[in-house]
Amino acid sequence: MTLQDIRPFNAPRTTGDWSAARLAEARAVIADVAHHSDHLLCIACSVLASHGESVAERRDARALLFVIDARRPISQAQRENNGEAEQ
Repeated sequence: MTLQDIRPFNAPRTTGDWSAARLAEARAVIADVAHHSDHLLCIACSVLASHGESVAERRDARALLFVIDARRPISQAQRENNGEAEQ
């Protein structure tokens, strides 16, 4: 082993490894939908809608994103869109 072989604990080897790990995380979040916040689900759906491996996966992620967005009350959605939601 040389110094060139040593890398930080969580550093990916290649860009492909990094993106594959993010896709796996997004899939895990969606698979356990009952235990994650809507905000995290929206992020996971956005990742899969943009970078999913198949057309069906991207379509399903967009559909789930639509359903999650539709669950928000109209007044809350309007406040969030206007940046007035309290933290």
